[in-house]
Amino acid sequence: MSDDAVGRLRPDEPTHHKTPKKATASGWVGSMLEYYDFFIYAQAAALVFPTLFFPKTDPTIAIIASFATYGVGYVARPIGGFVLGHWGDKFGRKNVLVLCMLIIGIATFCVGLIPSYHSIGVWAPILLVVLRLIQGFAVGGEISGASAMVMEHAPFGRRGYYTSFIMQGVGAGQVIAAAAFLPMAAWLPDEAFHSWGWRVPFLLSAFVVVIGIVIRRRVDETPAFLEEQEEAEIPPSPIVEAVRNNGADMLRVFLIMMMTIIPVVVLVFGATYATNKAYGNGFTATNLLWLSLAGNSLAVLLVPIAGRVSDKVGRRPVMIAGCLSSTALCFGYLYSISIHNMVLMFVFGLLAYAVTFQGFQGVFPSMCQEQFPTRTRVTGFAIPQNVAGMVTALMATVFAAIAPPGSNAPVIVGSVVFGIGVVAAIAAYFTRETSRIRIEDLGQKDAPQVAREEYERYRKAPLPS
Repeated sequence: MSDDAVGRLRPDEPTHHKTPKKATASGWVGSMLEYYDFFIYAQAAALVFPTLFFPKTDPTIAIIASFATYGVGYVARPIGGFVLGHWGDKFGRKNVLVLCMLIIGIATFCVGLIPSYHSIGVWAPILLVVLRLIQGFAVGGEISGASAMVMEHAPFGRRGYYTSFIMQGVGAGQVIAAAAFLPMAAWLPDEAFHSWGWRVPFLLSAFVVVIGIVIRRRVDETPAFLEEQEEAEIPPSPIVEAVRNNGADMLRVFLIMMMTIIPVVVLVFGATYATNKAYGNGFTATNLLWLSLAGNSLAVLLVPIAGRVSDKVGRRPVMIAGCLSSTALCFGYLYSISIHNMVLMFVFGLLAYAVTFQGFQGVFPSMCQEQFPTRTRVTGFAIPQNVAGMVTALMATVFAAIAPPGSNAPVIVGSVVFGIGVVAAIAAYFTRETSRIRIEDLGQKDAPQVAREEYERYRKAPLPS
């Protein structure tokens, strides 16, 4: 039997045909390609932008300015979340995902064409900021739209598992982003790498645009959205309705999504803390690219496991464990860098980012989306998710300011990160457990849970093939 028939075999789900495998594959590939675009900027911001696009008179100022251009992409994400979330709730998940891909691909390609500060002066950082804002606007609708698409196609009892593949796609995009830089940094002389080698990964985005749009146009709209559309239940203003009916849920989602501080401290601030000569820790760009490559490769393997476990034991236990353990391990990661210990840096970096962080990564796409009804699901998740992403991205600049060269960065930065983990864990504890709630009941404060025995029958039932 085809994948299309899955929905008809599960009476708890909408009556339209579901295609969970097709939706998941499309979401995976689309997220992988879009986040490849977004994360090659993060790599460049840590490794080359401070020396290429800003004055060299003060290394600390150049570091802060480079992180600021990285962070402005996240400033634009709440705007993108508002606009694109509204679009996704009114006109469908599929349409918004195609638009996201087109915008970010063009912006990323153009970053690879910007001349250096030496060539055009202040226009170089200005152009960086403008294009990063466009990137951020597009990504503002990606995770919320893609995870809603997959979750609404997923069979009951396996929503955590299926939606976790969105973050596996994001991890794969980061792997490819690191892999795209690694041969350039390892094999090219420094002068060639800083002159033109770093541009190659950006210019490859021309291919990303074409591939991503073709893939996303082939996926079906979700059954849940089609039913809302047929019943004329599309809200005129999703954001107003989401705030009015699920405002407390949006606040809790914001606090949980502050856990995006982990990639910021490990892969962005940590990279500069390790490699920038002003800090004097003696690591090379290649060292940190290998950490990013290894960490994301391992995360790609582990994130679906976290999603599957959350289907079995619930979203909250997995989420809380991931929040507390990953942030605590950041102390060891930064300390390892400060004592110039390569082995410990890799061990703590992998444990914090690649292993324990997946308790968050594999669960938030389902846990957070399940707090909202179909009619406001994309908007309700997109806005707090992207506001939190903006705050945590700007923390790289804050870390550079409060922990400048010569300070005790492991204690200062580690304490802030662990505090964020504690707050996120508390928010997760007070968030509704939704793994056993049927899709039509999601977003309701008093939604009934399916009995454990019945739920287990759904979860373990083989899917038609």
